[in-house]
Amino acid sequence: MQKFLQNSEIVEAVNWRHHLHRNPELGFEEIETSAFIAARLAEWGYAVKTGYGKTGLIGSLSRGSSSKAIGIRADIDALPILEKSGADYVSRTAGKMHACGHDGHVAMALAAAKSLSSQTFDGTVHFVFQPAEENEGGGRAMVGDGLFRDFAMDGIYGMHNWPALELGQCVARDSEMMAAFGTFEIKVKGRGAHGAMPHEGADPIVAASQIVSALQTIASRNVSPLQSAVVSATQVHGGDAWNVIPEEVVIRGTTRWFDEHVGVKIETRLTALANAISSAFDCVADVDYMHRYPATINDPAFAAIIRNVAPNVAGVTVTDADPSMAAEDFSFMLREKRGCYFWLGAKKRGNNPGLHSPYFDFNDALLPLGANMWISLVQDQLKAA
Repeated sequence: MQKFLQNSEIVEAVNWRHHLHRNPELGFEEIETSAFIAARLAEWGYAVKTGYGKTGLIGSLSRGSSSKAIGIRADIDALPILEKSGADYVSRTAGKMHACGHDGHVAMALAAAKSLSSQTFDGTVHFVFQPAEENEGGGRAMVGDGLFRDFAMDGIYGMHNWPALELGQCVARDSEMMAAFGTFEIKVKGRGAHGAMPHEGADPIVAASQIVSALQTIASRNVSPLQSAVVSATQVHGGDAWNVIPEEVVIRGTTRWFDEHVGVKIETRLTALANAISSAFDCVADVDYMHRYPATINDPAFAAIIRNVAPNVAGVTVTDADPSMAAEDFSFMLREKRGCYFWLGAKKRGNNPGLHSPYFDFNDALLPLGANMWISLVQDQLKAA
């Protein structure tokens, strides 16, 4: 029979969360964070294996005789952001903070792991603590290091707090949850000149301006309006003086999509536009385009499992929402193993900063709901006879 968190266990989970918040570590640098997690898991009888994705680790616990096994993933890294939340447990490291709630994800997983260590179930649960979710591909690294080769799992599950949803609302879609994403850098190379004599050069600023504008036509004119696509130029760098036309301008940005054919179309058109427009202005374009994360796509059967177990947890309600054009590297795990990625609403009353804001602070009221979701999932999928 499943046992949910008691008040003393909730307080303990909050304390863990605040400790992690004070001591943030960036992707692939989570040495102290991993050590903290490993020590807790070992105390509760979990077999702990480290070194997956550099600083990632897996805690495994088996009960009964069943060969059934599931994976529960929690991301552990922070972001390179100067914290302005004003919390009593503010980051002790300037320029680094848990601005996405991964401190809460770890605390929820640890609270569930501790509770399950004293419960009866039939099978194996693997708690997967993943580094470097934020743009570094820690999920890909863990898979590459043999996560699914070394740990047999029938499915893998991931959760993210979602401030846009009311507290406790659960969204587990049957298909797309998060978009694929790429990054691009376009170097527009021209010939520098005095600002008063522009005819003597080839102006990369003018060419770059036209390129930024033209990139918006990819989504509006090259991709079906029935499909999703985003092309955003987010940086433009060039020039040092008021009266000098520079030799080079750099444009950087991001792209998003769900359908792989759309992803290919975006790259093809972006490269063609950059080259053609640069040439038209007597400049040359050097395009560096990178596919970063694939789309996060749920298996419908596993999404249904989450929707079925959610009502078992007091304070959690199932709802639906549109997918997000943000990206998530749990997608690398879902490419290799069937599973589900879901959101749990974390909205705060009054001031409710979004993810990646310097004012963001995980909603501690979500800790027992998230931990109890994991407990409910394990007890449902590894039900003792």
